[in-house]
Parts: sequence; C-alpha cells; structure tokens
Amino acid sequence: MWTGSGPREVRQTQRFAEGFVAPPVVTIGISMWDIASQSNSRVDIAAENVTATGFEIVFRTWGDTRVARVRADWLAIGATRDEDVWDVP
Repeated sequence: MWTGSGPREVRQTQRFAEGFVAPPVVTIGISMWDIASQSNSRVDIAAENVTATGFEIVFRTWGDTRVARVRADWLAIGATRDEDVWDVP
C-alpha cells in the first residue's frame, strides 16, 4: 500500500483458538501505523465475515495515502460451548 493510489484493500483471515456457539461481536483497533506524512491519512479497518470459528480483518485506504505498515489488535466476545472453556490455565 506504499505505492499506487485510489481504493486499496488488504484482508487477513483470523481463526479463534476456541470456537464460539454463535458468531461473536468482534472489535478491532489500530495499535501501530506507519503512514507517509505528505498526504492525508485515510484509513478504514473492520471485521467482516464473522463466524463462530473466525473472521476477516479488512484494512482499506484510498486517495494518495501511503501506508508502510499497520498493526491491529482485536477482541471477540460471545457465548462458548461451556462456561469453563474460556478458563485456560
């Protein structure tokens, strides 16, 4: 995403270590970015195609924004098969 202009998109599939009963609520935040300062910072990050077993992180930019790298953190909250499943030693 450092080169080019216009709409650009990157997708990365994430799988949950333990599945959920139903698709959970997934939140995503940017924890680091390295973006050129000569243009506006245009960024959209979202969780898409959320299922009980995983989801896709989708990062989008557009215009003349140049992105060297981005790090995203995510959190999924939802029902599990058993109340003890989340309690990992």
